[in-house]
Amino acid sequence: MTGAVTEPLLAWYDAGHRDLPWRRTRDPYRIWLSEIMLQQTRVEAVIPYYERFLSACPTVRDLADAPEETYLKLWEGLGYYSRVRNLHKAAQVICDTYGGQMPADYAALLKLPGIGDYTAGAVASIAFDIAEPAVDGNVLRVVARLTGDERPIDDAKVKKDMRAQVAAIIPHDRPGAFNQAMMELGAVVCIPNGAPRCGDCPLMHLCRACHEQTTDRIPVRTPKKARTVVHRTVLLPRCGGLVGIRKRPDTGLLARMWELPAYEHPLEPSALRDQLAADGWKVERMLSLRPAKHIFTHIEWHMTGYYVELSEPVEDLTWVTPSALRGDYALPSAFRAFLKVIEEET
Repeated sequence: MTGAVTEPLLAWYDAGHRDLPWRRTRDPYRIWLSEIMLQQTRVEAVIPYYERFLSACPTVRDLADAPEETYLKLWEGLGYYSRVRNLHKAAQVICDTYGGQMPADYAALLKLPGIGDYTAGAVASIAFDIAEPAVDGNVLRVVARLTGDERPIDDAKVKKDMRAQVAAIIPHDRPGAFNQAMMELGAVVCIPNGAPRCGDCPLMHLCRACHEQTTDRIPVRTPKKARTVVHRTVLLPRCGGLVGIRKRPDTGLLARMWELPAYEHPLEPSALRDQLAADGWKVERMLSLRPAKHIFTHIEWHMTGYYVELSEPVEDLTWVTPSALRGDYALPSAFRAFLKVIEEET
């Protein structure tokens, strides 16, 4: 990849690009927050979360001081909750070590919890004009097609090589604009799903994959392993107008998140009634709910749901009102399908 990329790419970006809220600021905290939210989440989905999060935590120090329930609730529905936990940890480090100001140094950014090469490069270049590349999936796809590279872009050595290629041509006078232009090109022209819009590409004249008509097979990725399927029986316990929830363990999937209680195996209604009785649940009424499925990175939950009305509360659950559940407790979106039963309650 040559420096001939830079001029037409920046001219294309300057002529018109998406107006996104994090592109209207040089505040490193806001840029950092947007980059973490955008990991594995669509731009359209991120915008309302981004604005809501900043309303509650407008500064790094506000995030550092926020209790766990607050920042988890702000993140509810975005998934991959380790991202916001690392945001909080990093905010505390920034306050304790850097006086509440994100360091204007790539190596220092890279040491913060949850920040890797890409995020450090994005914050360093966009907020501080440091000439470090920000190479995400969009940029890897653009580089692979430009150079006709048929190596798997999810291979660590290939990523390192492509990052070096971008680093070699990043302009020192406009590194942030260049990185955003590369990301923009991958997001709206050299798109991930469907045929690339080569006719709209400012780099079409340089693109080997376009010239060799190999855009249908580039980029190459290593085949993914099949996800593990876990069958769960999820309960929506009710007692006296309250809903019973519990916290997940401190480690593992969805650590310390609130959840609806569940058994880690499928149970038919009669077997479930027996199991609940054995566990001391005094069931007055039980209704089947529509089954649901939730996909994590490596696991699929296939869930059978039951509405369970009790004559007295179970001691090992936390009992809350439906309105408190909506406003104060962060439940992963995996349980959203079962909560529809109580959506209209106040």
